[in-house]
Amino acid sequence: MSPGFKRGLAGALLAAAALACVVWAGVAHAEVAAADPIDTAMRQCAARADRSSTAGQVQCIEAANDAWQGAIDAAYQPVLANAPSETLRRGWQESQRRWLAWRKEEAHLLHAVFATTEGSSYAMSAANLRLQPVRDRALALRKAAAQYQQAALALQAGDAPPAAQRTPRCSADAACQHADFDLNRYYRKLRAKLPVRSRPVLMRAERSWVAFRDATGPLIGSQDRVDLIGARIATIKRFSETVGND
Repeated sequence: MSPGFKRGLAGALLAAAALACVVWAGVAHAEVAAADPIDTAMRQCAARADRSSTAGQVQCIEAANDAWQGAIDAAYQPVLANAPSETLRRGWQESQRRWLAWRKEEAHLLHAVFATTEGSSYAMSAANLRLQPVRDRALALRKAAAQYQQAALALQAGDAPPAAQRTPRCSADAACQHADFDLNRYYRKLRAKLPVRSRPVLMRAERSWVAFRDATGPLIGSQDRVDLIGARIATIKRFSETVGND
């Protein structure tokens, strides 16, 4: 078996796994199990005979991406409307601003990574990597919207709202520090593998993501923050494994 054939086979297997990663991502969390209508629709789309090609599978992922983007828009306004304080409301506005800025920079990084590959099989992997952060953001906003609505209803009923969570600084949270260490390790690995001309793209994307993380961290619980960093680790690791493949 020639090295070229092996690389091509590896690319095809990666593409086949990409959709599965999207479909099953988050199933370990009960509140985001695969019963979500958007995930269900994507699985049904992927199972259609006329979507069996790489292009067809990418269409299914992109349709899910659009649906999750709509879920972001639908959840964001209730978060602002029901935020228990002006500080939290402004915090979520800043988080969303940083999120949008990061997504713009990340698009350039994704392009730089996949520009080093050859073969249509990687189109699915790229589509997956575009989708997953959008899905994660929608679920985070849904969770915040549900929590704030619960607190608002408790106040209306004259009951004490749920106690506000206090998220310690990452430097005071061992799990957060460990996740940050792993992220920096994979970041350095990706930087070393990228072409020199693409390294500034990585630097801008990572700075933008750090700004998003820092704006979002105080708004969510400690475990959610670790999950946020963990998702970034998974993305950077995937980028590192992808660079230079053909």
